[in-house]
Amino acid sequence: MTTFKSDFLNVLSERGFIHQCTDAEALDTLASAGPITGYIGYDATASSLHAGHLVQIMMLYWLQKTGNKPIVLMGGGTTKVGDPTFKDTQRPLLTDEQIQSNMDGIKSVFTNFLTFGAAETDAIMVNNNDWLSGFGYIEFLRNFGTHFTINRMLTFDSVKLRLEREQPMTFLEFNYMLMQAVDFRELNSKYDCVLQMGGSDQWGNIINGVELTRRINNKAAFGLTTPLLTTSSGAKMGKTLGGAVWLNADALSPYDYWQYWRNTEDADVGRFLRLFTALPMAEVARLEALQGAEINEAKKILADEATRMVHGQEAAAIARDTAQKAFEQGVLSADLPTVQIEDAVLAEGIMLAALATRIGLTASNGEARRLAQGGGLRVNDVAITDGNQLITKADLNTDGVIKVSQGKKKIVLVRPV
Repeated sequence: MTTFKSDFLNVLSERGFIHQCTDAEALDTLASAGPITGYIGYDATASSLHAGHLVQIMMLYWLQKTGNKPIVLMGGGTTKVGDPTFKDTQRPLLTDEQIQSNMDGIKSVFTNFLTFGAAETDAIMVNNNDWLSGFGYIEFLRNFGTHFTINRMLTFDSVKLRLEREQPMTFLEFNYMLMQAVDFRELNSKYDCVLQMGGSDQWGNIINGVELTRRINNKAAFGLTTPLLTTSSGAKMGKTLGGAVWLNADALSPYDYWQYWRNTEDADVGRFLRLFTALPMAEVARLEALQGAEINEAKKILADEATRMVHGQEAAAIARDTAQKAFEQGVLSADLPTVQIEDAVLAEGIMLAALATRIGLTASNGEARRLAQGGGLRVNDVAITDGNQLITKADLNTDGVIKVSQGKKKIVLVRPV
């Protein structure tokens, strides 16, 4: 691990955030001399960010915690184009109203991680539509187009890999990297922002912004990326059988969010504690060293801390209490995930495999049958090994629900409507 002079880069390094950095020595010198300003951009393609965004959000968190100023850049303008990076097709074009609605949903999560205000190191949130929509087409091309060559743009992975897969890229998408580069230059001009951060897939776009800012503004500019993050089994971070692990409570309950972290693979516990919590490194090392069944305590602490940072202390405590009562004491709670099934369906009966898939415990009926054969599916705490067995209204318990569980990891309550 590289040792830096600045607290900011030292924290990022020891916790595993740094993948690539432009002129790390110069950035370190600048950051050690006083507060710097850095930013990360978020396009508003959905009404909530998901767990895959957390690494970047935590970088903004540590940027501020080490005495620097973070900028959250909302992509009100770039969302109108769509980032083509590692995508085979153009993203759906959203209306201004849809983009604004998505931004309204996204903004709230940052208040849990950052302190906003007018002080020197308080965070600010800005919208790139404020300047991108103000450029005339000819003005944009004359001011910035001359600083990019088609030859070089074709070498960036976001373009090259798309073309190698023989997937068309629209001219609209081709302009995205110019727009992102202009964002950095604009933030550098207005707020003396010297650092753009993002995932490793954004390296090419970030480099463009660094070079444009240095060339036009003749000022310092740096880029820093995080490693591509997957679980130890190779799964994409922030995805489950049920879909994305959303950060907004109205998209994913705090209980489900807590469970996502509780079910972390053993090999990922230490890495995730470093990246997704603010626990001291000594405590991370202690938890990471736990073996056997004790590793489950580390997972619960990971779930507690990750949920606390996104949803607050009270929601994290309720989620843990709900899980403990459901899995360790067999007590059902209104906070458990509940799926409504038509009364007529339960009156006729539905195969366990189909039910497990419908409520999100498994990805397919075939997987559900295999899971059942191995004793991994339970109905009202009774293992059912036949995935074809019909589940009916007769299985409703005294609370008027059917408790369906996958091993000791997931519980879903089925309620007729």
